[in-house]
Amino acid sequence: MQAHSVSPLEAAKSAWRHRQMIRDLIRRESLGRYRGSILGVAWSFLHPLLMLAVYTFVFSVVFRARWGVANESQTTFALILYAGLLIFNLFAETVNRSPTLILQNVNFVKKVVFPLEVLPMIAFGSALVHSVASALVWLVFYGLLFGAPSPTILLLPVVLLPLALLALGLSWFFASLGVYLRDVVQVVGVAVTTLMFLTPIFYPASALPETLQEMLYLNPMALIVEQARSVMFWGRAPNWEQWSKLFLFSGLIAWMGFAWFQKTRKGFADVL
Repeated sequence: MQAHSVSPLEAAKSAWRHRQMIRDLIRRESLGRYRGSILGVAWSFLHPLLMLAVYTFVFSVVFRARWGVANESQTTFALILYAGLLIFNLFAETVNRSPTLILQNVNFVKKVVFPLEVLPMIAFGSALVHSVASALVWLVFYGLLFGAPSPTILLLPVVLLPLALLALGLSWFFASLGVYLRDVVQVVGVAVTTLMFLTPIFYPASALPETLQEMLYLNPMALIVEQARSVMFWGRAPNWEQWSKLFLFSGLIAWMGFAWFQKTRKGFADVL
């Protein structure tokens, strides 16, 4: 039976070896997301617009939530909220799909010699394309209201590196676990929804007592969302000490998830 390396370098090498196939499958998934709909890919821009309007109404009008910004308007509130939401959605879409990645591609397990380890990468890439469309909508509205964003926004890809590693590590873990335990789909869905409300997306972390803020920042997504907002909206550079710790932690999660996937993948064909 073929032995699969658990080295973190193997994940990077596999991504490089199969880069063309990964790009093609990401493109196919992105274009196929709205296949058959009347508006087609236009939904990639309309969906975030609609969600932006809904969340703005619910939280700034109904609940009267505020970020404590001087001269804060509903549109300002919406932009701050949506900056956090689009970052979290990138993580959530990737992780929510992970328990069914192998189950939905049984033919790759049984009939074809296929690098199964790239499936979470493809899922993340597809979610990233959707997030980029949402970010473009955010940039247009920010530009109309405030003009050109701060140059710190160019650091956003760097800020999101820990998110990518964290999402991939969890995806490898849940993709494998989902083959053996079908209830994982339900558990992951509830866990990600809970995590969303434990992340300062709809409220500022400063609104919580200091003791709760310390507990809040045990959630790595809280730090990632806060740092992303800093470079996107507030024009501040990331806290590099926090970023370094996040990067190391996320890298460890990515390696552990990949190692688990590689160790358990030999049983996929038997179970499926």
